[in-house]
Amino acid sequence: MSITHNLGFPRIGEQRELKKALEAYWRGETDQATLCQVGAELRQRHWQQQADAGLDLIPVGDFSWYDQVLDLSAMLGVVPERFGWHGDAVDLDTYFRMARGRAPNGNPAAACEMTKWFDTNYHYLVPEFSANQAFRLATDKLFDEVAEAQALGHAVKPVLLGPVSYLWLGKAKDDGLARLELLAQLLPVYEQILARLAGQGVEWVQLDEPILTLDLPAAWQAALESTYNRLQQVGVKLLVANYFGPLGDNLGLACRLPVAGLHLDAVRGGDEIDSVLGWLPSYRVLSLGVVDGRNVWRADLSTLLARLIPWRERLGERLWLAPSCSLLHVPVDLAGEQALDPELRGWLSFARQKLDEVVSLGKALVQGRAALADVFAAADGALASRRASARVADPAVRERVAAIGPEMLARDSAFPTRIRRQQAWLKLPLFPTTTIGSFPQTADIRACRRDFKAGRIDEAAYRERMQAEIALVVAKQEALGLDVLVHGEPERNDMVEYFGEQLAGFAFTANGWVQSYGSRCVKPPIIYGDVSRPRPMTVDWSRYAQSCTTRPMKGMLTGPVTILNWSFVRDDQPRADTCRQIALAIRDEVLDLEQAGIRIIQIDEAALREGLPLRQRDWRVYLDWAVQAFRLSAAGVRDDTQIHTHMCYSEFNDIIAAVAAMDADVITIETSRSDMELLDAFEGFAYPNDIGPGVYDIHSPNVPGVDEMVTLLEQAARRIPAERLWVNPDCGLKTRGWSEVEAALARMVAAARLLRARRVALDQARECA
Repeated sequence: MSITHNLGFPRIGEQRELKKALEAYWRGETDQATLCQVGAELRQRHWQQQADAGLDLIPVGDFSWYDQVLDLSAMLGVVPERFGWHGDAVDLDTYFRMARGRAPNGNPAAACEMTKWFDTNYHYLVPEFSANQAFRLATDKLFDEVAEAQALGHAVKPVLLGPVSYLWLGKAKDDGLARLELLAQLLPVYEQILARLAGQGVEWVQLDEPILTLDLPAAWQAALESTYNRLQQVGVKLLVANYFGPLGDNLGLACRLPVAGLHLDAVRGGDEIDSVLGWLPSYRVLSLGVVDGRNVWRADLSTLLARLIPWRERLGERLWLAPSCSLLHVPVDLAGEQALDPELRGWLSFARQKLDEVVSLGKALVQGRAALADVFAAADGALASRRASARVADPAVRERVAAIGPEMLARDSAFPTRIRRQQAWLKLPLFPTTTIGSFPQTADIRACRRDFKAGRIDEAAYRERMQAEIALVVAKQEALGLDVLVHGEPERNDMVEYFGEQLAGFAFTANGWVQSYGSRCVKPPIIYGDVSRPRPMTVDWSRYAQSCTTRPMKGMLTGPVTILNWSFVRDDQPRADTCRQIALAIRDEVLDLEQAGIRIIQIDEAALREGLPLRQRDWRVYLDWAVQAFRLSAAGVRDDTQIHTHMCYSEFNDIIAAVAAMDADVITIETSRSDMELLDAFEGFAYPNDIGPGVYDIHSPNVPGVDEMVTLLEQAARRIPAERLWVNPDCGLKTRGWSEVEAALARMVAAARLLRARRVALDQARECA
């Protein structure tokens, strides 16, 4: 038989049980015992669901209270000094303070930096390494969960991030420290972990080394080989897992690693399988991730089986089957989507259905396709339905895309001319203050949206409630002294879902939740067909907000690349084509906002870098069409209309030219957790347009002081001319409470005013001199 297994399962629960339990604990409404009980119930339920699907090996260690990389940092004792850890066991509150800066117990501290997990919308907590870094086993979480699963009778496969990928994903916080120098100190702890797992009766351990899909320097390639030459001697069988792309020039290296098994992403690296078979030693297991763990479309079982049969003939029982990667990136169960259109629902597959697909393929390889005739017939029928469906293609949209010309991709004038015209009417002070868009989404606001959606209140009542909230948000911003205002987005459930609900070609789920970070979950829309905008989406709300104030009001939109990258995208046409369709829809909205008198429009591209291919040779093609899509959405406005964009946690050094090519008048970026380090890219490139570096971390409940924000802004002003600096939070404020938000924004405005006063004093001193 071919072993079937899984690399990881969604941890949040079908109804977001983990999110609710975490937030209740953080608010002090429940105790740690209650939280741990919820975690145990989720683990046990998920293990049983995977066993019931027929998997031969169940992953353990994929459950996390916040993030799997943070779990490993805690396990290895990699706790930055500011958290006051004294070298004993890393407790749960220390762990939460590392994640979010605060916990029910322990002093607040600056949270660890957070950034994107490869090219996904999942965020991980970046390990921080110091010159005196020591590693030691500091938590028993993994071993306890292995014992827990074994006691329930499950055949377990512990899952752990590999040591080389862990070091790669971290940051050296002291000058002169090279991360690879720490490998010799790290490996003995990994040996201790593996030996202890062997003592628990574990046969296989999955060590994830996803950096094998990246462009690796020779030293890191050598480190992988030497690491596994050492670890393979411990006494458990190691399955090294790579995912998110092909191995490329690391193929020979991966096949040479002296381990018992190798997992490959056969969805994104399927063209390499025959080459791998040529390299693979005769004793080694090859696990193929044949079912897409990152998208929601039903697998083509017939095509996959035809591909697998010759590989099975060559490998026999050494062929294992799995999803391509952890199922963390897809919703839990399609069974909860009974309200979804039946035809569309038949095209989809969530985590539990993907396990069924893997197991069905494994059985068909042994028993023959005829033994699962009904399963294959259903899959074939769903694929045929999707290909033939009239809802997929819209000739008018395709004609419009074909008519896109160069004149639609450029503003009338260059930035120096535009900014003079914008400043002439804006008349903003130095260090102008603004926010990124959203304000706190209270329980009352969410209930009002639910009531309207369920038909319990009519449109007039809903509009009245939303306008009241907008007026409140505008008044609070005026009282705080902000210079450029926003309407607060009370009508929006999510920055992508809100737009997708109003665009043709999108579908939405009731419970299709996916973890973004910690307790933050999103419900990505599903793009199944050609995209268009039937009617304006935001104009009335922005027009009303502008009527409440004489100060400039920003219209708030999500950009085409972010809508694309934060959706489950159709796989029957190039992503670039879908992105251009979205860009035309957003362009229509931009022009309608301008016509309505909204003269500052923010088009968020939080996920621009997220879609960047993992191999540098593929960057140019992606960046070309992604930048063009943004420009297509923005370039139709007049020179005196100011275009903003916002980008989330990302590294910009290697794509700064593309960021500049977007030609936004103002870009706001998340920088507070990186201590303004991200601005180095803009300084070195001599970025020409205005920049708003985030001065406080909205993902933490901590409220920074005025001095702290002033220090960050002074660091920014050493890199970027003060005349081009804006002052703003890191991101939108929807997840925070009003008390935190008002306190933080008041301090932010005070910091900006203090810097203005210092600048005036400095100018006066120069005049006197």
